[in-house]
Amino acid sequence: MAVLKRRTHPEPWSTHRRRAKYGWLVPFFAFEWIWTWIAYFLSGWAFLEVLEYMGTLSILVAVISYFAESNNRVKLRHYQAWQVINSAQSKGGSGGRIEAMEELHADGVRLIGVDVSGAFLQGITLRNADLTRANLNGCDVRGADFTGAELEYADLGSANLRGASLSKADLKNCFLQDADLTGANFSEADLEGVNLARADLRTADWKGCKWGNIANINLANIFGMKNAPADFMDWAVHHGAVSTESDSEWQALLSRQ
Repeated sequence: MAVLKRRTHPEPWSTHRRRAKYGWLVPFFAFEWIWTWIAYFLSGWAFLEVLEYMGTLSILVAVISYFAESNNRVKLRHYQAWQVINSAQSKGGSGGRIEAMEELHADGVRLIGVDVSGAFLQGITLRNADLTRANLNGCDVRGADFTGAELEYADLGSANLRGASLSKADLKNCFLQDADLTGANFSEADLEGVNLARADLRTADWKGCKWGNIANINLANIFGMKNAPADFMDWAVHHGAVSTESDSEWQALLSRQ
């Protein structure tokens, strides 16, 4: 709303003064009457009207610029997120990588080949993310959500995936050797060509997963697996898997190899 407007001629002082019911109010009414005259004179000054229009125009220009530069701000945000991820390579801890990866994924950025090996990424949520050929070797991703994620050719060797969700994930040719997959959810996942040698699969849920062409399951611990497909347990044992609840017994079997 415009502040500057053409004002009517102020009333005479004698008329304005009569409004003060008490004598001590007269100075206040006088002060108001003076400013009323100043406002009256300024309301006819075209220069002030131009300034007001320029102020309104500057707001409009600022709004247009904000939306016009939104793409650059997104690119800057992505650049900063990648900088966080890359600068923390080969370092332990999170280092802001959980937030950076989740932000990139939320913006539709593919995380193909990302290297976060050895990072602490517990509880990270990357549902339907594209992590093809990503390096998560030795990562702590307990409780992570990789539901529907593309993990083809990804390296998750020696990673801690306890309780993680890999439901409906594409794990074709994924490297999961020595990974801790206790209680992980593999329901409807594609395990074609996956390497599960020496992996801990105890209590993992394999409901409806595609397991027919697993590349390696030698010495993987399959004790207590849930919803294992028909014939899987016998096939796994025939191809070198073991089934033991005891950690010490399993480690003894591993040490002999």
